[in-house]
Amino acid sequence: MTSYRLLRTPFRYTFWNAALFLIAVNLGVYMLTRIEPVFYQYLSLNPRLVLGQGMFWQVATYQFVHADMGHLFFNMLALFFFGTSVEKRLGSKEFILLYFTAGVLCGVLSLFLYIATSAWNVYLMGASGVVFAMLLAYAVFFPRSVIYIWAIIPIPAPLLVIGYAVLEVYYMLAGNSSGVAHSAHLFGFFISWLYMVVRFGINPVKVWFGSR
Repeated sequence: MTSYRLLRTPFRYTFWNAALFLIAVNLGVYMLTRIEPVFYQYLSLNPRLVLGQGMFWQVATYQFVHADMGHLFFNMLALFFFGTSVEKRLGSKEFILLYFTAGVLCGVLSLFLYIATSAWNVYLMGASGVVFAMLLAYAVFFPRSVIYIWAIIPIPAPLLVIGYAVLEVYYMLAGNSSGVAHSAHLFGFFISWLYMVVRFGINPVKVWFGSR
């Protein structure tokens, strides 16, 4: 019971724009990898390097590495849009805990998946798993929010989460990766879902489809 109460104990609310700081860190790491490309190898997640050379830090650092400016821009745009709203709702300490819980566990689960499927040459990079975790959290805390796809098509936040989840499962089953880590996206949703249940006692399904 003591550990259960500890899991549910909230942080004292504080807010200091941690999302903007994390965006700055992502930008700084991107500049570092462009100046010295060897950091792609050291900071991205590769199962062969993790197991063979003990680079266990990669399960945490991969999320700050991006392949190109487009990859960085769209992840940081999503982090700014969803992350700042979630941070304002939860406070910076809770936001940071959610951010790194999602990021590190996405890395760990992806590593296990790559080992199980003998995908030794994969290099996982990018904050997409965290972004998907933030999207689900955003949809839980702001279920009536409407997001405009391509600034034109209005989609309720919960429906967007469900739609993305279906697409990610489809792409995985169809084997259509195109260099995109669809499994990491699904892990992000899954971890954020568990976080809502364990940390807050919130069932997203009841939030989205329960009686209002």
